[in-house]
Amino acid sequence: MASILTDIRSARPWSRGLATAATVVVVALGGCEQAGTPVEGGIERVEIGGRTFDLELAMTAESRTRGLSGRASVPEDGGMLFVFPEAGLRSFWMYDCLVAIDIAFVDPIGYVTAIHTMPAEPPRGESESEFAYRDRLPGYSSRYRAQFAVELAPGMFESLGIKQGDRLPIPVERLKTLGAAAEPDL
Repeated sequence: MASILTDIRSARPWSRGLATAATVVVVALGGCEQAGTPVEGGIERVEIGGRTFDLELAMTAESRTRGLSGRASVPEDGGMLFVFPEAGLRSFWMYDCLVAIDIAFVDPIGYVTAIHTMPAEPPRGESESEFAYRDRLPGYSSRYRAQFAVELAPGMFESLGIKQGDRLPIPVERLKTLGAAAEPDL
């Protein structure tokens, strides 16, 4: 940028206006960087409570079902963003989850409908049927219609001061783009 300003000062008077306009356009375009097209398994950088998180996108029925199951930890600056094509009543559970997880359900315009800290559940026992295992796992409800869910390390939403009714600062147009790219449930 300094070289552009140096060139402006040494330019002829009639060209200074043109060079200044070009500089303004370059600066303006640099500030309007758009997030890319959302991709299954890609990363969505989201600011929550003044901190930046790199959230893995779960945009297919399969990845939304799998979620963070089987993982030994949730990074302090990471997590998962579940994206559904439309809003609905949602319920998550801790199927095969090895660690506690915070979850916030989010409506189509970014408002938090519910927050839960979901503790890790004992794994399926050797003699326990699949049906019995699934039946004993508690469900965690969105309470209201939600199109998104954000999973972070346990206790994170409380430490960030985020509660039900707060709005996450994700632009509504970005939320629409994410929802439009999501695969429908099976």
